[in-house]
Order: sequence, then structure tokens, then C-alpha cells
Amino acid sequence: MNVLFICNGNICRSPIAEALLKKKFEEHNIEGLVDSAGFSPNSINDPPDSRAIQAAKKYNLELKGYSRLFAKKDFDTFDRIYCMDTRNYQDVKYLARNKADRDKIHYIMNVIEPGSNKVLPDPIHSGTLSIDDVIEIIDNITDVIAKNIK
Repeated sequence: MNVLFICNGNICRSPIAEALLKKKFEEHNIEGLVDSAGFSPNSINDPPDSRAIQAAKKYNLELKGYSRLFAKKDFDTFDRIYCMDTRNYQDVKYLARNKADRDKIHYIMNVIEPGSNKVLPDPIHSGTLSIDDVIEIIDNITDVIAKNIK
């Protein structure tokens, strides 16, 4: 199973989700590709946000890599595409080429609250939740994803 996480800048929420699910794939010997992407051209090739890197260290996570933009070809690589919020969901959906592409797109919060279509607030820009709160939520979500794949 190949999984892609999407947030706006690809510098906080989606890299955290990527790191957590990669760790769980390793722990459970699950084969698949895990990646993250975004839609903000302002953060292309930027590393993860320093606040996210620091918070992730408390959970023994290393946020690596650089932000990249979501591309239509991602539909060919990934089986599931989890979006952090409505804007990202709509952006990915807009690029979908057909029903098969659209069927891959999901709100990340629906993993633990099916059908809710809730957003996972951006801790860097919204201030609604702390980065630690977001990490805990994503940790629960990635537990469920890994369990469902296994």
C-alpha cells in the first residue's frame, strides 16, 4: 500500500504523518511507499518547519526531506491520499483525472472519525492546536492506517 499525505506547505503536518507511518511500516514489516506533498509554491524545497522538527524529536521522529508540490502523477503512484484540510482536499480533487483518482482522496480525520470530514488544524499558522497535539492525533491515525493495511 502506497500512502501520500497532503498539507498546504508540506513542512509540518504532512511530514509528521509521513515520518510516523514510515516508522509503523518498519515496525510491522509492511511494504509500501509513504510520502508527503503540498500545494504552496512558497515552500518548495524547504525543509520541515524547525518547530515541527523540535517537537518530533520528543517522539523519536526525524523529519527529513524537503517540501514538494503534489502532481497529477502522484495518482499513479499512491493508493491512498490523505488530506489534512478542506483546501487540500479540494486542490487534490481538482487535479483528479477520473473516478479512480477521486476514490483515492480522503480526509485524514475520517480515519478516526469516519464521515466527519473534519480538518486537522495547522499548528504553525492556525494556533488552534499545538504541534504536540497534532502529533498525538496523527499518531493515532497512523496506528489505524497501519492496522488496516496489515
